[in-house]
Amino acid sequence: MSKPRAMLFDWDNTLVDSWVCIQESYNMTFRHFGLPEWDMAETQANVAKSLRDSFPQMFGERWLEAKDVFSASFEAIHLSHLKPLPGATEMLRALKDEGLYLGVVSNKRGGFLRKEAEVLGWNGFFGALVGANDAEADKPAVAPVNMALNGSGIEPGAQVWFVGDSPIDMHCAINSRCIPVLMRSEPIRPGEFDTHPPVYHLENCTSMVTLVRELAVPISLI
Repeated sequence: MSKPRAMLFDWDNTLVDSWVCIQESYNMTFRHFGLPEWDMAETQANVAKSLRDSFPQMFGERWLEAKDVFSASFEAIHLSHLKPLPGATEMLRALKDEGLYLGVVSNKRGGFLRKEAEVLGWNGFFGALVGANDAEADKPAVAPVNMALNGSGIEPGAQVWFVGDSPIDMHCAINSRCIPVLMRSEPIRPGEFDTHPPVYHLENCTSMVTLVRELAVPISLI
């Protein structure tokens, strides 16, 4: 493996700690419909796809109403819950200094995504922040990856790493012929990535910087 030219990140629970906010937003929506609420384990097991891909199955004909309730619930609380993961700011700065093109491909609605990046002061790190509904299809489709790289002069492929914390991220990476990189402290569960395995599993942001810097050093054949 060689040092990548570009790195595309998932957002929630890859760069920012979002699980509590996501759980509460779903439960506010469930309360609106009189449905059972999710505990954290259920939230983590069931949340990955964008609303337009998951809500029709969850809420049937009332999915647009559910989307509006969820969006209003999330908008009311997401900035108060916004918290970068440890070392995320330092990692993004170091990767930018290494000359990498950085982007985000998230299934969070694009407006929310870009507002959070603005509040964190991260806009300068990214060439593009692509969220749900920004492209013609959402992750794991290839469309948002193409959008995130548009204008960079870099094509999807082995020179691009796709970094995330869930199977849908590894699925998106492989669909777009990028290198799938899992970045999270939790170990891989049996069968979790059987169909879309990561090339690397890094525990945290510091590990990412260390790996990229190691790959940047030429290997001596002597």
